Amino acid sequence: MIKPLKLYSTNLQAKTVSFPEALIKGIAPDKGLYMPEKLPHFTQEDIAAFSHMEYFEIAYEVIRKFLVGEMEERVLSDLVKDAYNFKVPLEQVVDNKYILRLDQGPTASFKDFAARMMARLMNYYLSRQDKNLLILTATSGDTGSAIANAYYGLDNIRVLVLFPEKEVTERQRKQMTTLGKNVQIIAIDGKFDDCQAMVKEAFADSGLDHLNLSSANSINIGRLIPQTVYYFYAFAKLRKGKDDEDVIFSIPSGNFGDMMGGVMAKEMGLPVKKFVVATNENDVFPVFMKTGHYTKIEPSRNCISSAMNVGHPSNMSRLIALYGGIMDEKGAIGKMPDMDQLRAEIYAVSINEDETRNTIKGAWDNHKVLLEPHGSVAWAGLNAYLAGHQVDEDQLCISLETAHPAKFPEEIRRILGFDPALPATLTGLEDKAESFDSLASNYADFRDYLLIKYK
Repeated sequence: MIKPLKLYSTNLQAKTVSFPEALIKGIAPDKGLYMPEKLPHFTQEDIAAFSHMEYFEIAYEVIRKFLVGEMEERVLSDLVKDAYNFKVPLEQVVDNKYILRLDQGPTASFKDFAARMMARLMNYYLSRQDKNLLILTATSGDTGSAIANAYYGLDNIRVLVLFPEKEVTERQRKQMTTLGKNVQIIAIDGKFDDCQAMVKEAFADSGLDHLNLSSANSINIGRLIPQTVYYFYAFAKLRKGKDDEDVIFSIPSGNFGDMMGGVMAKEMGLPVKKFVVATNENDVFPVFMKTGHYTKIEPSRNCISSAMNVGHPSNMSRLIALYGGIMDEKGAIGKMPDMDQLRAEIYAVSINEDETRNTIKGAWDNHKVLLEPHGSVAWAGLNAYLAGHQVDEDQLCISLETAHPAKFPEEIRRILGFDPALPATLTGLEDKAESFDSLASNYADFRDYLLIKYK
């Protein structure tokens, strides 16, 4: 008999918990991040069968292996069908190189894939427990709008999103600040890392226990598990059926939740030849991979790929754990991971601002492929890897596009001279009224705000 999944904390100082407990808690009591003790496994025959399935059907097959004994399969089937009711295009660029467009959801961001599923899972478990939650989330761009929209209108969950006031686009901001109801937004006079640090400190503050705080950032394992799905989907849909076939994924990386979804998928049996982990000028990970020394970037560097302006990716501790090491929430490494294995499986590269802009222009001029800054970082990273390594001409390569180009109209206009067409999900935002509060980057002020607002 298969036992329900157990999860441990990456700080190794907290007891193991079930998936529902980890989902609701968000972060472990010792400030570590929850990781499955054992990941489920898929055979190549399982993955081949995905080729003929719809996205929501693949999501069901993958996610249910994490929820054995925790949810009726009929209920899960209904939840995934409701969560994934939009297209997931795979766009051929040239030869066997593709763009996986994760920008067709309700907020035109890849964050919809995780947020919509996590909201439905949380709502299911909370309704069974007759419990209320206050979700605290820090965003560097797209997370906030995806979380706000995914949880909007739920009776037993309130949402509070912190964003760096000067580092999100107007459309990203308005996707959060025009909702209301159970969604509250705060503009922080600081960086994303400041927002994230304040959220983490609130979770560790016993004086706030009565608020029933939880997280919807990628520090919550409920975000990562759904993100494994689109890696299986992309490979299954593009595979040619060869016995030894594998894939190279290029992933634009900030807080490393997206990347961890891919790494977990590989551990679960997906035949990944290499991950290209492409960052913007916040190059803490490429430097670590090159030198073996991890040094946070404080403050983080402001780049046009705003969702990746992260100087200390929270999910680094999960990556380090998966490769046999230990890293605490502050970035201190207690035990080094297997660097040889890391370097064998991951190619890390930093893409600067000029390269990001030039790649957007080149993709359009040469292929009529429209990229936004994050997808451009990934595409540039893939090209950098291919230029420096011997790779077969027919090697399957998939680069992730994580937001719709219309979310970055100013940059696209400057680079290409036209406005990207608005998807229906972004139409009319400019005319909606906004409502949000502003705070300094100070935990004491944030704590007072929580106690007054949610007393």
